Amino acid sequence: MKRIAQFEKVSRERFNKDWFGVFSSDANHIYDEIKLPKRATSGSAGYDFYSPMTFSLEPGETILIPTGIRVRIEDGWVLKCYPRSGLGFKYRLQLNNTVGIIDSDYYNSDNEGHIFCKLTNDSNEGKTVNIEKGSGFMQGIFIEYGITYDDDTVDVRNGGFGSTT
Repeated sequence: MKRIAQFEKVSRERFNKDWFGVFSSDANHIYDEIKLPKRATSGSAGYDFYSPMTFSLEPGETILIPTGIRVRIEDGWVLKCYPRSGLGFKYRLQLNNTVGIIDSDYYNSDNEGHIFCKLTNDSNEGKTVNIEKGSGFMQGIFIEYGITYDDDTVDVRNGGFGSTT
């Protein structure tokens, strides 16, 4: 296996700012308990992201979660984020952008490369999703990628959603 990345927490200041922007509550106690993503087994491809809070989603409800996590990734690699398989299968839990793409240059953005997750319970069966604080809700998989021979891109990212176009 190639070792190509390192998960870290964003700074306490960044997390507090982003958390307060979503939930309007103090986040110091939440920040202290953030767990870095980990694989569950030696054969797992996905790194589980752990929920910083307990929450429930009724069918059709959406939540935006500041994870408190950033990741330093070597060039030529990307982190792709998905809901945990069981949650998608049992509840149709969906990431709102289908697959989250974390590029290697996102780490150096003004927001410290803070990874957010926006989830929707897309249940057709009226099932409520309950996620306990500290349990896995999303998984990230590192994928190597290539570029075209005539690629001459030199622009630098600064920001997240929509920052490159």
